[in-house]
Amino acid sequence: MAVGRSSCSGFYATGWLWSLRSKDLRVEGCFSFLSISCVGSDQVHSWILVTSQVISTAWRIARASVMLVVSLLSASLCYFRRLHLYLGHRLKWWIGYLQRKFKRNLSVEAEVDLLSYCAREWKGETPRAKLMRKAYEELFWRYHIKCVRPVKRDNYDALRSVLFQIFSQGLSFPPWMKEKDIVKLPEKLLFSQGCNWIQQYSFGPEKYTGSNVFGKLRKCVELLKMQWTEFSGMRDYHKRGNMCNVLFSDAILEYKLYEALKFIMLYQVTEVYEQMKTNKIIPSPFRLLFSRESSSDPLSFMMNHLNSIGDTCGLDQIDMFILGYSLQVKIKVFRLSKFNSRDFAVCYPEEPLREWPEISLLTENDRQYHIPAKAIFQNDLIKSTQRRPSSSFSI
Repeated sequence: MAVGRSSCSGFYATGWLWSLRSKDLRVEGCFSFLSISCVGSDQVHSWILVTSQVISTAWRIARASVMLVVSLLSASLCYFRRLHLYLGHRLKWWIGYLQRKFKRNLSVEAEVDLLSYCAREWKGETPRAKLMRKAYEELFWRYHIKCVRPVKRDNYDALRSVLFQIFSQGLSFPPWMKEKDIVKLPEKLLFSQGCNWIQQYSFGPEKYTGSNVFGKLRKCVELLKMQWTEFSGMRDYHKRGNMCNVLFSDAILEYKLYEALKFIMLYQVTEVYEQMKTNKIIPSPFRLLFSRESSSDPLSFMMNHLNSIGDTCGLDQIDMFILGYSLQVKIKVFRLSKFNSRDFAVCYPEEPLREWPEISLLTENDRQYHIPAKAIFQNDLIKSTQRRPSSSFSI
């Protein structure tokens, strides 16, 4: 029995020890698992952190790259835009330069439709614009003027408009010019009539006066005689038109012709003044001219009026009469600013002494003049160069 109890005690003791050992092993296993779990969690966290940092760095680099590219593109666009504007301005300048260099700068432009010209020049609803449109319509419907030739705007434009029509229509010299050699008129005024004051004649913008004035006037008048003779001898209208385009694109020649016309006006004023002193009957506009304090004689007329033409002013109404009287043409002027009045269409001279040919001018303000025309196709109908009222394209 004692042996049995001791065996049982040993068995129980042995079981108890195994029980304790099993518990120790389970505790150690738990600690080992917990340790492995903590190590795995740290590794995952570190990988997430590294990945986040890599992504953040990559995003910053990508954003900086995109911003740099956008900035470069913006700078490039601004540069090319400025370059485009600069090249555009330079190209425009060169085009204008080449046009001025190689194309003729016509002081009398080609015919354009009258109403189209009016619509282009007079837009808006101001009272003056409405008046001008009505005046142009009056020309179109009542006077059958279908076209207009725009004329260069300067202080010679009235002389230019008159001389262009004389040449383009092939009008011949007035009778008094055929009887006298107009080239010798400057010397005649000086030596025959004792007009020493002619040395104070002024050539438009050129302020020079002096002993050479006779030589310059002679050259101007000689050029006028030569050109007028050449144009009046041409029977082909198209040839006259081409010659006009050549002549009225040469400013130097033009101004010499206009100064010649001014001198012929002065010569006629001097002639009529001498007639008035001998109590001869003179046209009423000349009486009005000499009644003015600023033009009481040829010298004052030249100093106060004629010398300014081409420089600071153009022709006024009394000058227009003297021009028509000197060239023996009836100048009909449509004054659009006087629409709906008796002064809308006036003639210089009002009652010509003979059957003089008629030429027409158009003015909006009594300062700038253009050339009215009936129709473009009527240009081909001009065949006569006789000195009579012309049915040519200019009325």
